[in-house]
Amino acid sequence: MAASATLRLLNLLPNANPTPSSSGAKSTPKQSAPRELSRSAAVPRPAQPLSFVPSLPSISAAAVTFSLPLFVHPEDALAAGGQFGILEGRSFALLHPVVMGGLFFYTLWAGYLGWQWRRVRTIQDEINELKKQVAAPAAPTPVAAGANSGSPPPPPPPPSPVEAKIQQLTEERKALLKGSYRDRHFNAGSILLGFGVLESVGGCLNTWFRTGKLFPGPHLFAGAGITVLWALAAALVPAMQKGNETARNLHIALNALNVLLFIWQIPTGFDIVLKVFEFTTWP
Repeated sequence: MAASATLRLLNLLPNANPTPSSSGAKSTPKQSAPRELSRSAAVPRPAQPLSFVPSLPSISAAAVTFSLPLFVHPEDALAAGGQFGILEGRSFALLHPVVMGGLFFYTLWAGYLGWQWRRVRTIQDEINELKKQVAAPAAPTPVAAGANSGSPPPPPPPPSPVEAKIQQLTEERKALLKGSYRDRHFNAGSILLGFGVLESVGGCLNTWFRTGKLFPGPHLFAGAGITVLWALAAALVPAMQKGNETARNLHIALNALNVLLFIWQIPTGFDIVLKVFEFTTWP
């Protein structure tokens, strides 16, 4: 009944009670009915082709009929609570674990770049220490009187093991310098810090969108700890650039702890993903 009333308001259905004709119109006499009937039967009418295309009012009426429940109950077309739409759906909920999984592997890559840059710095210290162990070259012996001055000089002595090690480390350092690990590590750390903090906050907002509250537990506390460790490690960069070795060692320790906490957090995150598939729907 409500749908019929709505369609009549939209002038899409014919009126069930048509308005009678005005009193001034002349009615057809009953005696002329047979004459009119015989006249219409005598004149042949062209055959009307069958049309299977519905008229425009019929299409409009069908569209309004099917879409009317969405306007009467709009929350049925949205997600769980109906307040934030797709932000409460499964697609937005799965965005957080996908991004955090990528950030985990990116953390390992940034750590590799940082270790290579540290190797560039420490390998030079090793070379300097080895150079101190190399004995000073012996003074050349004077040529004895009467010796044949035209004879070729004696061949140089073979390099000592220490000198061979110095040569090997020097070549290795040259190869590492070509990798530009310092700049690559700095860029990777900046990207990791920016996207990591953004997605940590985004994960909390996603939980609140879907449930209206947060759930204090291991996953939430571990995520907060990872975010804090990212910030602390980045705060040590100015001191590291000035050559502070303590800041460098603390930077490495904080990031190593971050990786361990990240690994420990993966099982709890997997449990939450299973709950997302259980209690949410697409999209």
